[in-house]
Amino acid sequence: MERTEPPGHHDIPPPPLVPPQALHGIDLRVGKHLLWVGGGAYPLANITRVYTFMLTPRRKDATVLFLKRVAIILSVAFTMTILGGLTSLASESMAGGILTFVWLGAIAALVFSLVELVAVLSSPTLYVLAVETSGPSIAMVTSSDPHQLDQLVGNIVHAIEHPETEFHVRVDRLTVNPRNYYFGDNVNMYGGTGNVGMANR
Repeated sequence: MERTEPPGHHDIPPPPLVPPQALHGIDLRVGKHLLWVGGGAYPLANITRVYTFMLTPRRKDATVLFLKRVAIILSVAFTMTILGGLTSLASESMAGGILTFVWLGAIAALVFSLVELVAVLSSPTLYVLAVETSGPSIAMVTSSDPHQLDQLVGNIVHAIEHPETEFHVRVDRLTVNPRNYYFGDNVNMYGGTGNVGMANR
């Protein structure tokens, strides 16, 4: 005997698979007309866009900033060295102390700039799920399985169209420094760690 599917059965996406518990995971669930991302609740009626994209580090910007800093630091250090050499005729011991201080400061500034550059260059490119609302906020999560995020887009859209839908999955918390990444024109970001307000550009 043939099995008949109930009407509208093909309109409902399959329930999302629950991946193994992540060490720094975060719960993403839909229930009672709300999307919960960790401790943040987003009314389904207020969600304007759900999508996935590649979150890329600002490697080019970081490199240009590093080169500018190096040029400024070395220019100041060499200028102070030349001025110190001209004034050393008057007081050699004082000029030597000032030059030592200047070059120690320059080395410290160069090391700090290099550390910031390495932090950005070593930041990974992440595949993330973003949920935008009609207000100035956005929730972002990531996963080691890109297919899971693509599937979640369909599940959340289905929940928006069918508010009675409920599901619960575990995804990865977005743990990045927002200054190191391109986020576009998003204003506030929730559902992660170390996130701060982002101004429109």
